[in-house]
Amino acid sequence: VQLQAYGGGLVQAGGSLRLSCAASGRTFSSYDMGWFRQLPGKEREFVAVISTDGLRTLYVDSVKGRFTISRDNAKITVYLQMNSLKPEDTAVYYCAASWGMNTLAYDYEYWGQGTLVTVSS
Repeated sequence: VQLQAYGGGLVQAGGSLRLSCAASGRTFSSYDMGWFRQLPGKEREFVAVISTDGLRTLYVDSVKGRFTISRDNAKITVYLQMNSLKPEDTAVYYCAASWGMNTLAYDYEYWGQGTLVTVSS
C-alpha cells in the first residue's frame, strides 16, 4: 500500500482543516488506518485510528471532541477532520496503515509522507 497525505496548511487558532490520505493498492480496505503527528526532535505521536470497516475509532485524549477520523473505502482515502485547532496541534501529520487498531508507531507497516499543519495563535 502506498499512501499520500495532503491538506495541511496554515490556519489560525480555532480554525479547521481536513487532511486526506490517498492510498493505492487493492488491499486498502484490509488495513486499519491511523494518523500520527510529529514535531522536530520529538517522537511520532498517535492521533487517531479507524477500523477497516470504519465503525470503530480511537483518539488520543488531546484531540477528542475536536478531530474526527473517517474513511471511504470506495475512494481508498482516509480523512482527518480537525476543528477548533490549537497552536499545540502544530506538527507534521502522517497517515499510516496497520493490522489492528494500534496506537504505537512501530506497529504500522506503511507510511505516507507527512503534511505540515501550522496553527497560529
